[in-house]
Amino acid sequence: MTLQHSPESFELDPYSERVTQAFETVGPSVVHISARGRGGRGGTGSGVLFTPDGYLLTNSHVIAGATELSASLTDGQSFEARLVGDDPATDLAVLHLSAAGLPYAAFGTSASLRVGQLVVAIGNPLSFQATVTAGIVSALGRTLRSASGRLIESIIQTDAPLNPGNSGGPLVDGQARVIGINTAMIGGAQGICFAIGIDTATDVVARLMKDGKVRRSRLGLSGQTTPLDSRLTARLKRKAPTAVLVSEVQPNSAADKSGLRAGDILLAFDGTVVGTVDDLHRLLTAERAGQACVAEVIRQGRIERLTVTPQADD
Repeated sequence: MTLQHSPESFELDPYSERVTQAFETVGPSVVHISARGRGGRGGTGSGVLFTPDGYLLTNSHVIAGATELSASLTDGQSFEARLVGDDPATDLAVLHLSAAGLPYAAFGTSASLRVGQLVVAIGNPLSFQATVTAGIVSALGRTLRSASGRLIESIIQTDAPLNPGNSGGPLVDGQARVIGINTAMIGGAQGICFAIGIDTATDVVARLMKDGKVRRSRLGLSGQTTPLDSRLTARLKRKAPTAVLVSEVQPNSAADKSGLRAGDILLAFDGTVVGTVDDLHRLLTAERAGQACVAEVIRQGRIERLTVTPQADD
């Protein structure tokens, strides 16, 4: 007896269609990175090409200490890789392959992500190339401490399973756009994984491609993006519906000396609206070190203006 299958039985459900589309679109641009250091010691990780002429994004910890780097594509091509720039403070690095016409992924935005939406992680866990896992955004606005000791803000928490080797690979939304770079998982936990938001990564990439490193100044505070009351937003004629809530001020820091306190809500810095933690990071450039800047904050319901002088971030 011959079994008959209707064409409908091979149609994918909407969820599977999104995951499949994300993998088929972005998968060819995901590379397997081999890093070899002194004494022959090495490691592996993932990365994602974002230009057709060979620029790719990965984690800083994937390539840390490497003297030789190579990257292989899903089609079997393998290339030597050159380090363009490295930023341990955000655990991001840019490499370059000497090739043209390579598959590359499109960047989306992490600012508009919502808890519960579909995300897909693509990488090379445990040397199994071109592996895809799917899940949801579990939380937004998390912080992680990088290898340099600096807190990385605006981290995406997801339950898309990650394993060693996934580091540096892309986190992709249902429209096949890269919205994060997978960076960490909690050992022993189930479904608690983290990715660096692509908005942070985009800013870092631009600086690495220009200077090879990210020069910064710092205030010495920790904060998180927080929503503003809609009536306050309207009264201030403010386009950004969010600001930065100061959660901690380090003793003897620039923020401490200026009078900034935990609980202050930072609205603007040096004349520029601050809607997110990423906005503040982008403003803390090396050029502002030693320069007096005005910070506009809400404190106990009143708007106050404080003068703060950022310090060089050594």
